[in-house]
Amino acid sequence: MVVTEMQPGRRSAFAGGCVFDCVWLMGLVWFAWGMGGWGEEVMGAPVEVGSAVHGSRSVSATVWSRLIAEADRLRLPTTFLKQMPEGFVRFTFEDLRAYAAEYHPNDHLMVLNRSLSFNGAGAVLKPLQTMTAQELQVLYHELFHAYMDYLTTLEEPGEVSGKRMPLLLQFARQQQRCRYGQVEITPLAQRPQDTELRYLTESESWEALNETWAVFVGWMIWNHREIQTKHGSAKEHHDVQWAERLKVAFSHGEFRGYYVPLDVEEQRIASKRFLGPSSQLTWEEAEVLLLQVIGFPHKMVRKLKKMVGLSTGSGGMASC
Repeated sequence: MVVTEMQPGRRSAFAGGCVFDCVWLMGLVWFAWGMGGWGEEVMGAPVEVGSAVHGSRSVSATVWSRLIAEADRLRLPTTFLKQMPEGFVRFTFEDLRAYAAEYHPNDHLMVLNRSLSFNGAGAVLKPLQTMTAQELQVLYHELFHAYMDYLTTLEEPGEVSGKRMPLLLQFARQQQRCRYGQVEITPLAQRPQDTELRYLTESESWEALNETWAVFVGWMIWNHREIQTKHGSAKEHHDVQWAERLKVAFSHGEFRGYYVPLDVEEQRIASKRFLGPSSQLTWEEAEVLLLQVIGFPHKMVRKLKKMVGLSTGSGGMASC
């Protein structure tokens, strides 16, 4: 979720300092990941986390490098994580009430609930083998927000020394302009079939895109864990399961994000505006995320596309 502190106690849409929030995170999970298959799970030790006030950048760099190293040993998706420099993301634990995790782009700070910590002490992460698929889903949701935050820093003059803008960010900005500037929303969650057209501001459309993409990334992680648990190393079952689950998810409109209205008066009516089914993720977007974020090989993505039977613009409105 993208928000900013507009007034004390009130959260509004992106306008400078924003926060990505997630409601479900109770712990961290890691699972084995391979080229359509799965690696062997290994036991993980608690990982130290620095506090927001006293933690140094070197401490966060150590945390990050240890997580990456363990993810590699577990053959987890690290394609996008490895693109972020060590120390870019800072970690801390707090007694969160409304959410289980928050990401603050302005400070590159990930705030985790104390329930994520070993014995609830707020000092180290839980051992990796104690976590669930649902918890892993939310962790990767937040890590993806951190990655998009990192990519946006590369838009700023002087940050990349003349290097080209990352391809994923180029694609994101294109999709923001042509797909997320005008969306269908569901005013009432209880009546998803009733939709209204909305023209979003630049910050609202960027939040809607980020949340939609993060929903997809989290869904991918959750389902990988479930497929791995159910079918073990039987790769032939993995591809079939992936195709079936993706097809159902697209048909049910599951890949939809939301935004927080910039207008304070509208916030009093609805703190979040969820996108309607016609504004969900397209296969084109999913394909880019599978390749550039999750790290699926091209061959597997092409196979999934054929098995699912989706065209480039399938899922949401016509692609750009």
